[in-house]
Amino acid sequence: MASPAQGAVGSPAVGQGAAAESTTPTRRGTELWLLGFAAALVTGALMLVEANQEQTLTFRIVWYGLAFLALFGVAHVAVRRFAPYADPLILPCVAVLNGLGLVIIYRIDLALSERAIQAGREFNNDVPKQILWTTVALALLLAVLILIKDHRTLTKYSYTFGLAGLVLLALPAVLPGFIAPTINGAKIWLRVGPFSIQPGEFSKVLLLVFFAAFLVSKRDLFMAAGRRVLGIDLPRARDLGPVLFAWAMSLGVLVFQKDLGTSLLFYGTILVMLYVATERGVWVGIGVTLFVGGAFVAYKLFTHVQQRVANWFDPLATYNDIGGGYQIAQALFGLGTGGVGGTGLGAGRPDLVPLANTDFIVAAIGEELGFIGLAALLLIYAVLALRGMRSALAVRDTFGKLLGGGLSFLLIMQVFVVVGGVTKLIPMTGITAPFLSYGGSSLLANYILVALLLRISDAARRPQSGSRPRPVPQAPIAEAHTVMVERPS
Repeated sequence: MASPAQGAVGSPAVGQGAAAESTTPTRRGTELWLLGFAAALVTGALMLVEANQEQTLTFRIVWYGLAFLALFGVAHVAVRRFAPYADPLILPCVAVLNGLGLVIIYRIDLALSERAIQAGREFNNDVPKQILWTTVALALLLAVLILIKDHRTLTKYSYTFGLAGLVLLALPAVLPGFIAPTINGAKIWLRVGPFSIQPGEFSKVLLLVFFAAFLVSKRDLFMAAGRRVLGIDLPRARDLGPVLFAWAMSLGVLVFQKDLGTSLLFYGTILVMLYVATERGVWVGIGVTLFVGGAFVAYKLFTHVQQRVANWFDPLATYNDIGGGYQIAQALFGLGTGGVGGTGLGAGRPDLVPLANTDFIVAAIGEELGFIGLAALLLIYAVLALRGMRSALAVRDTFGKLLGGGLSFLLIMQVFVVVGGVTKLIPMTGITAPFLSYGGSSLLANYILVALLLRISDAARRPQSGSRPRPVPQAPIAEAHTVMVERPS
């Protein structure tokens, strides 16, 4: 049977042990070459930005490129040492996304600093801070790989993770405004002195681990069928608790924190994991029905939900309103300006879109790289998610399958929510693009996600170790029992 790590040799039979591990390629060399290509791509993109901005090419560009290569070189060494059989495409995909984010943030820094100079104000560049956050995130990735040698050990602490995830999710809603301020209409931040953190980013990963372990242990409960209505086996009423709990939590986040993005992300991921665990579409049907009902009630009761929907239907109608459609309209103008081929790196005006380096960084990429560049970006996300899904399918334990699938879907769901909001496919949600957007909380949480995917893919591609079954020792001939053999007549 072919190995999940195909491209080299077939999977060794169980019992070949250490010899099998030594002959199965790890593809770490491929990963290193791809990381070098990512570093060259990022450095070249930075040079294009400066050239189109008519800036003098300085050693700063070389420093950014070398810093990027050094950071991911250390990450490569860590993966080679602690997860040698991990998928060779996961880390390079992350490196390209992170590097492209640095390029766009640098490009917006140049535009905003020029504005600040003209207005006589000071401006602090965000790129050095983003590089610092990337360093911390890669250190966190290394720590996860060292501490979690087997992803199955997470099941021992699943309820602790679940409790911690709930606390982190609810913390901004219950704390006073001077610690948990309302920023851009959402109450999702904690501020202590000069530092700010978004605890909901970490709660998504913690709750995902909890639900994966819970669904593994309670899978038979969700497989039980209740009454049959119109040819569909409905679940029993007493088994609806987890779905109702996830629904209530999502509505709570939407109502008290005004965070549509996290609410949609959390609820959608739980529904998909429930479907993967049971293969019963009725759970998805019940979940979608509850979501539509809850969204309708929230729209009728809360003005901030009505404002988001109004901006979604016609951003030009609310263009000049406070909290209106100015931001989404500017993003659409930028995407229209970019067209198919884009204006070129450094040749557009993405700085005209508010929060262009965080929530609307996809609009900046679409303007300067065009439809082609944005499609290539989405393809990289798709490759990253598919490699995660592939590892989830290949891993040998049910918890790993659910966790890997959930993490991969969480990643692609974030991309859908972000791109859908920027392009007016769905209402704007306010979450950031993974690895692209400026900010520490999102970067740290998503690198934890990548570390867990690397650990799962290492387990999936690693040859099964073990030794050949030992023969049962036979008694010496002198001690053997005498057996009478009857001669046939």
